[in-house]
Amino acid sequence: MITRATLAAVGDVLIHSPVYKDASISKGKYDFNPMFNEVRKLTQEPDILVANQESMIGGTGLGLSSYPSFNSPQEIGDALKAAGVDVVTLANNHTLDRGEKAIHSALAYWDKLQMPYTGAFRSEEDASTIRTLTRNNITFAFLAYTYGTNGIPIPKGKAYLVNLINVDKIRADVEKAKKISDVIVVSMHWGTEYEPKPNQEQLQLAQKLADMGVHIVIGNHPHVLQPPAWVRGKDGNNTFVMYSLGNFLSAQERTERLIGGIGSVEVTKTVTGSNKTITLKNPTFIPTYNYYRNHRNFKIIPMSTIKSNDTLKNALQQLEKTKKHMALFIPDLAFR
Repeated sequence: MITRATLAAVGDVLIHSPVYKDASISKGKYDFNPMFNEVRKLTQEPDILVANQESMIGGTGLGLSSYPSFNSPQEIGDALKAAGVDVVTLANNHTLDRGEKAIHSALAYWDKLQMPYTGAFRSEEDASTIRTLTRNNITFAFLAYTYGTNGIPIPKGKAYLVNLINVDKIRADVEKAKKISDVIVVSMHWGTEYEPKPNQEQLQLAQKLADMGVHIVIGNHPHVLQPPAWVRGKDGNNTFVMYSLGNFLSAQERTERLIGGIGSVEVTKTVTGSNKTITLKNPTFIPTYNYYRNHRNFKIIPMSTIKSNDTLKNALQQLEKTKKHMALFIPDLAFR
């Protein structure tokens, strides 16, 4: 029996104050849905879509805030779900920005939305439960880790609040995930901000993850695109590593920080008798542009549809430059 499913991911969703002010519809009420309208058909296509929700959605009750200590409206969660997101990763350098209260408030809202989350948890029990989703008879497990929390210490005895990158812990989690899933997806908050290529630590960690038998790695944090790669594990397995998917939605400036995208790969599960094999193929990337003017009218646009210099100066050249950059390690990477 052969079944297939497509797993896709988008980069950082980082809700700076201009973004939530633009989404404001009345006092304390927000609607982010229009920001996703032009990319919605594409985000709803994959069997599973993963997003890195970088700012905690603690909600208005705790007081909204932006850089350097984020707390976002909970309605961004509704918009991500409506856009087709199936899993959110929450392990990043901003997880602890507003402390435990914001984490607990955010997790309660994700639960209300019935949106699986990973990387930040409410308890030891919650942290020990590996999130899985099954599509087309293929079960995916999701794990997430961050390099740090901007110097904010994790409260004593509450390591479950956020997963830090620790190779031994990751290995133990991966082994646990192998028992309950077919495909292991690990999100890594890593790398150097604004660097267009993975650094040595990313390359080394990617190799370790491949050697553990991880199938797909989703990287975030650099806020710019880094080219994906195939990394061969010690058992001959091919791991698909998306080193950085850049920003999906934010109010950052400079063109390279406003170009992100949707990375995807097709997963095939073949069962013959008692033997099961998982193969990955057809890696694809859809470049997107995070448009805004004067900190208003935020929207995510597929770059291939941009024809006007008013939207993005030298749009065609920017698209070709992005394609060339992203195909650096995978020359036959497909684009849409």
